[in-house]
Amino acid sequence: MSGTPRFRTAAFLTAAAAALALAGCSSSGGGSGDAQAGFVTGHGGIDSAPAANRKPAPALGGDDLEGKPTALSDYQGKIVVLNIWGSWCSPCRGEAKGLEQVYEKYKDQGVAFLGINTRDTDVTNAKQFEITHGITYPSLYDPDGAQILKFPKGSFNPQFLPTTIVVDREGRLAARSLRAVTPDELEAMLTPILAEQHS
Repeated sequence: MSGTPRFRTAAFLTAAAAALALAGCSSSGGGSGDAQAGFVTGHGGIDSAPAANRKPAPALGGDDLEGKPTALSDYQGKIVVLNIWGSWCSPCRGEAKGLEQVYEKYKDQGVAFLGINTRDTDVTNAKQFEITHGITYPSLYDPDGAQILKFPKGSFNPQFLPTTIVVDREGRLAARSLRAVTPDELEAMLTPILAEQHS
């Protein structure tokens, strides 16, 4: 591609945002284990990565919905549940209260939650979503999908929202769901990671 690096980056972000807009959101998920991302196919669209094959989580960061600087690195040493969502996404609305329920249950056990809000061009809509569903953990505001583009190839498919990814204590991608999750499913993703010894 010709042009300056800044132009190429802007063009790439624009193309990615267009792909997101065309994709919509899905409640079905892919569940396709991608060897490049270290994931192996699980049951019901939930994949996991053996510890030896896990890839580092990207350096996510920016402002949250209140304009406060927030980064994944703020939770170093903790297990982090990343949930990628949009207020416009029906399955995202369906899983929201369950996510908050699991957050409340595990937040004192070394588990943090961080949302990534995408494709909400007006932050007011994202804020209202959190109020409506009682969400108390922070979310990065990422209307153009710039944070999503940081994920390693194969770890996240923007065609499937919501997506939930669990980052282990070492900062590696350990489990994912490319569809809405129930509280029981999310706990099943967390339990083996909680049982791992922190090196």
